[in-house]
Amino acid sequence: MDGKRRYSPEGIVASVLFIVLIGMVLVQVFGRTPLFRGPVWTEEAARWLWVWMAFIAIAEVERQDGQLRMAFLADMLPQGARCVLYTVIDLVYLGIMGHLCWIGWKTVQRTWNNVSVTLPTTDALLYASAFVASFLIVYRIVRRLFGRRDLSTQKEPTL
Repeated sequence: MDGKRRYSPEGIVASVLFIVLIGMVLVQVFGRTPLFRGPVWTEEAARWLWVWMAFIAIAEVERQDGQLRMAFLADMLPQGARCVLYTVIDLVYLGIMGHLCWIGWKTVQRTWNNVSVTLPTTDALLYASAFVASFLIVYRIVRRLFGRRDLSTQKEPTL
């Protein structure tokens, strides 16, 4: 592997949330049959699990640097210019994600006293998913930027 760990906290959490989500949906499906009556809160819980799973999975994609990209123009550039281009893109991305992180935090604060419809918790727990995911993405972008800087300071081997 290329120095990246195979499993990460983001991937593990997203996978566990997905398994719990499947269980929650099964409770909903069987709760609509004559077998038993499903709890009312499972629909809202499934929605919340889906949101958390999706946001944490986005952070895992960022960790793996697995976003879709069209690099055919960038691939035509020399290595140095390509490194500068990707650094500029990451800096813009960092600014956007930092702003989204701030918006997520302000949303958590704004919804702290809102009570969920069927779950015994505040709506801020749902909105915290965007804050946590954007924070993790900011962390991964910063790591990538510093990793790129470390690579650019290494000297090329001479023959």
